[in-house]
Amino acid sequence: MKHLYPVRVYYEDTDMGGVVYHANYLKYIERARSDWVGKLGNDQNAMREAGIVWVVRRIEAEYLAAARFEDELVVETEIAALSGARLTMSQLVKRGEAEIFRAEVTAVCMNAQGKPVRLPAEIRALM
Repeated sequence: MKHLYPVRVYYEDTDMGGVVYHANYLKYIERARSDWVGKLGNDQNAMREAGIVWVVRRIEAEYLAAARFEDELVVETEIAALSGARLTMSQLVKRGEAEIFRAEVTAVCMNAQGKPVRLPAEIRALM
């Protein structure tokens, strides 16, 4: 199951040369993950009220080409691995068919005390 999330590059996303600033790709993929889990039916506000939150544990990123001001991009997100306590997602940012950024993101669930916990069964069922 692949989730697609559109992104338009605004002037604020770029450096003086009109190229997307490197840290903004992390914002793009975060927005895509948030949109994806919401569309799956995972209510993150309800999770937080229950004392559980998603936390990014690891990101491995590869910059393949530059995105520029006014580019229309798409972030593709899909599950790479799912275990009892962690979710690993592959994320790809594309301009048309051209791959411009790739990341592998590992997230875990944490309780209110900052301790990792198993993914709730209802979340695992959604995925």
